[in-house]
Formats: sequence, C-alpha cells, structure tokens
Amino acid sequence: MLLAVSLGLLAAFLFAGSASLQQHAAHEVEYSPHVGRTAGDRRRPAVFVALFRLVRSLLRSKLWLFGWTTNLVGFLVQAAALHFGTVALVQPLLVTQLLFSLPMASAWCRRWPHKRDWAAAGAICAGLAVFLAVRGVAPLEGTPDRRLVLVSGFSLLIIVGLLMLISTGRRPLVHGTVIAVAAGLCFAFSAVLMKLTTDDLIHRGVGATARDWPGYALAVSTLTGLVLEQGAFAAGSLPAAVAAMTITNPLASYVLGVLAFHVMPPTSPGAVAGLAGAGVLLFAGAVGLAHSPIVRPGASRDPGRTPGVTAASPQSSC
Repeated sequence: MLLAVSLGLLAAFLFAGSASLQQHAAHEVEYSPHVGRTAGDRRRPAVFVALFRLVRSLLRSKLWLFGWTTNLVGFLVQAAALHFGTVALVQPLLVTQLLFSLPMASAWCRRWPHKRDWAAAGAICAGLAVFLAVRGVAPLEGTPDRRLVLVSGFSLLIIVGLLMLISTGRRPLVHGTVIAVAAGLCFAFSAVLMKLTTDDLIHRGVGATARDWPGYALAVSTLTGLVLEQGAFAAGSLPAAVAAMTITNPLASYVLGVLAFHVMPPTSPGAVAGLAGAGVLLFAGAVGLAHSPIVRPGASRDPGRTPGVTAASPQSSC
C-alpha cells in the first residue's frame, strides 16, 4: 500500500506540473469554441473542430511539448501505482494535484496564497488522511470483470458525448468546466484500462497484450481526455479546470473500481462515515482552491475579452 500511495502522489505532482505548463501554453493560442458575427447570425463551429485546431497549434509550442512530456512521465508513474494498488485506492490520490497546483499558480502570478487557500489545501490533506487511515475506506485488492468494464466504457462514451454537446456555445468558464468534467471521466476510465493493460504486459507478455482490446481502448480514452483537457485549459483558469477533473476523476474511478473490479465497498458504519467525511473534505478543498483569488478566471482573462483572442503572457496572468 505504501508504495502505491507514494507512486500515486508522485504522479499527482507530475500531472500538476504538466497542467501548469500546458495551460499557460494553451492561453497563448487562439481557441474559439463558439464565435458569432451578429446576435441574429451566430456561427458556432463544432467543439470537435475547435479542439482539433487548438491541439494543432499547441504542437508547435515548446512549452506545451515539455508539459506533454511531463504528463507522459506522470502517466507511466500512475501505471506503476495502479500495478501495486487498486483503481479505487490510487485515483483519489490524484486530487492532490490541486495542492501542487496552488504554489505553481502562485509562482506564475508572483502572489502569495491567502489564508483561505491554505485552509482549502488543509481540507484536501485532511480528506486524504481520512481516506487512507480509516480501515475499509480505500480498497486494497480486486478482480476485474471485463464485461462490466465494457459496459462502463460505452456508458461513459455516451456521457462524454453529451457533455461536449452541452458545452458548445457556453461562456468560457462554463465551457471549460464542462469539458474538464468530460476529460475527468476519460481519465477515470483510462485508469481502469491502464490496470488491465499493465496486468496483461506483466502476466501475459507483449504479444498477448497487442492482441487484446484494453490497450487500444486505453489509447483512445487517454487521447480523448488529453484533447478535452487542452480545451479546458484554454477556456478557463488552471485550478478551475484541474478542480473539475480532479473531483470527477477520483469519484468516477472509485465507482468504477468498486463495480468493475468486484471490490467490496465500505459496509461498517465507521468506514461509511470515513468515506463520506473524506469525500466532503476533498470536495470542499477542491472547490475552495478553484475559487482562489490568485487563479480566478478573471485574473487571467479580461472580463470583456472575446473568446479566442490571445491571452496575456504567463508572467502577467494567473
């Protein structure tokens, strides 16, 4: 358990660093999820097209590529954590991305966090401590049921598609938050597939893994999540996007980990209370950091700006 937790926290740190770099790179390029000529003639290109154009521009950014490389390293560390622990144990640890994102955002803005920011960070730490300390809250083992994994995957595919449609034409903050939720769902399912693929590689070899479907589904789910993540970074602030993803990811992962891996959920009153308490603390901390004055969307974007106009430089924005 200790090794899985340590690797999970290291992955969270790497993901936070990657998010910081990629978000600042994304703010330097044009992103127009909805544009209009007049009030009566609004032309809204599909969010899919806007995201494709965004990623094509980001591929020419050295800062974004460095962030992507950091994300890849975090992905490998996460895979190692999932090998030594369950999805329902490792994924909730990724909420600590927000703890690492706060000092990173503070460094970009050259502003010291407020007391309520530290209080929100403390809530996340307390929630994580409860999650790990109370016996029966964090599942330590489970056996995958591939039929249920497939059913979960198709269900999430429908939900992500609906979220992308809902986000079209919304205000930048709403658009970014909805897209971030969709990305969080993709990353949650990627964790399940990562667990299956890693087990295949270790126990069945490269050949058997190449002939099995989880590895290919993992590539599609992860790529979709990364593309959606860039749209969330371009449309809103770093902690707002990371908050939406890090709330959605562990929640969906815990449910998937329990349902698709035959993990026994908490049943004793103490374990149920511990799970509820940890969830409340983690949620409150994530929301608190998302509303930090350092990283509110208004600090990084002029409220009167038209979406798609190049943002200010990272040194002058939060």
